[in-house]
Amino acid sequence: MKIFSLMIFCLVISVSSIYSQAEVSSDDGYLAFAQVMPEPAEGLPAVIKKIQYPTIAKQAGLEGKVFVMAYVDEKGNVDDVKVLKGIGGGCEEEVIKVLKSTKFKPGMNNGQPVKVKTSLSFAFKLK
Repeated sequence: MKIFSLMIFCLVISVSSIYSQAEVSSDDGYLAFAQVMPEPAEGLPAVIKKIQYPTIAKQAGLEGKVFVMAYVDEKGNVDDVKVLKGIGGGCEEEVIKVLKSTKFKPGMNNGQPVKVKTSLSFAFKLK
């Protein structure tokens, strides 16, 4: 019983330490959350309009969602985009290209701009 209690105690400490680290810092100083999260300066509908359905994806009949993590710096520039889940056919590359050319309103903590990573999804659906 003592060993079981000790294991639970160690697990709780490990989980709470991971949780507090995730709130404070992440990839190269990018926060996982901010009081005000970054958003496209022109709005998300304007970003979606810029995305072109890749010809290869159309010809292959590919549909689905592309999930990405965008790394937005304190000036609102997208420094990096990582694909979390894709559908192929050039859809991921198109999303990355458009996001890297998009200006964001930066994330804010205590009225100060901060580097934040934010997740986005884009649906590709043939008409």
